Amino acid sequence: MRRMVTIGLCLAATAVAGCETMQGAGRDMQTAGQLLSDQAANSQVQMGQAAPVAPVDPYAPPAGAPAPY
Repeated sequence: MRRMVTIGLCLAATAVAGCETMQGAGRDMQTAGQLLSDQAANSQVQMGQAAPVAPVDPYAPPAGAPAPY
């Protein structure tokens, strides 16, 4: 019984750590994609081509003040 509890606790700790790791990896991939897009836009400007319109960031806060309740 004690061995099963120990194994269960180890598996639970691994699952929680895995979720945090995947979340961090997702943020890193998003940042790398944004940097790559910025570099591509800068290269196009340097070559004399028009810069593309920046995509809307879905995670950005709204521009205006929040409406009162």
